[in-house]
Amino acid sequence: MKILQLNFERGWRGGERQTLLCMRQFRDAGHDVQLLARKGGELAQRACQEGFIVHQHANLFGVPAYLARKGRGFDILHAQTANMLTWLAVLKPWLGDRIVFTRRTAFPVSARREPRTLWKWRRADALVAISRAAAAEPARLGLEATIIPSAVVSKPVDTAHVHAFTQEFNLAGKHVLGTVAAMTSEKDPCTLVRAVHALRRRRDDFVFVHLGAGGDAQAATHALVKELGLENHFLFAGFRSAIDDLYRLMDVFVISSRHEALGTSVLDAFQYSVPVVATDAGGLAEILADGRGLLCPVGDHTAMADAIDLVLSDRGLRAAMIEKARAYVQQEHDAGTMGLRYLAVYEQLVESDPVRGLTP
Repeated sequence: MKILQLNFERGWRGGERQTLLCMRQFRDAGHDVQLLARKGGELAQRACQEGFIVHQHANLFGVPAYLARKGRGFDILHAQTANMLTWLAVLKPWLGDRIVFTRRTAFPVSARREPRTLWKWRRADALVAISRAAAAEPARLGLEATIIPSAVVSKPVDTAHVHAFTQEFNLAGKHVLGTVAAMTSEKDPCTLVRAVHALRRRRDDFVFVHLGAGGDAQAATHALVKELGLENHFLFAGFRSAIDDLYRLMDVFVISSRHEALGTSVLDAFQYSVPVVATDAGGLAEILADGRGLLCPVGDHTAMADAIDLVLSDRGLRAAMIEKARAYVQQEHDAGTMGLRYLAVYEQLVESDPVRGLTP
């Protein structure tokens, strides 16, 4: 098959990582995989480095022009983001029945946006969701989504990177708590800060490291850290490359999202044997079920502090969480399995098209 992946995001977050991971799986299976992406963006650069054909455009207006010219030459057009689905939906009469969309969020659709969102979703010939939480809104609107969970892959540790980071933030001899998330409202970083403040009243043997880009809650988060006098306990490390190495430093991974479709950063923590404390938002409740982590109500910083303290103090609980989580992520979030599930969806679409048939 000839497959075009569409993702126009600027940065490097879970959706972009999953897009590239999908591309690798499809190429390994012998298919022609190409990418339409933002010119100079992180995803475009990484895909180029790995030898993929990347169609880069400086702004969104280049997308419909490219699709109008070249879109019919692909067997599958896979929108990895909602804005890319918009263009595919508009051009569907020309492009035909070959559109796939993956929903990677669990946000409720507002009444104001519902008609437009439903119109777009209906134009996808295959609608995929990364979790039951992500599939809930399509189901509410009468649409069925195939659930294909995101995947993670393990990478070898760069010990020099770990050592340099440890020195940069003076982490030696301390319990390291951490998160990997942008400072946006839906990630609720201020609850993390308040949880650290509550934990600080009980113990002084830890430091919390926030890894990730800024966002609409960045100013408020920095201000709260200063207000609560946590400058020595809540550290901002910003966006970092080779993030996989830094999980090896963590004693507990913490995430405080208000909305979360799945949480690939949690899957990474599972894979690198880091116990997880999280809110029970959306897909987080799914992946941390059955003792794989500790869940707290959304926005409850006291419960979060209690859970972190328990994980740090109870070695038996910690070991049990790690064992269950690693077994789960290896079985349910394997990259090869994810690729095969998507290819099954693609092949069903192509085979159902009497004009095109299956491209050799």
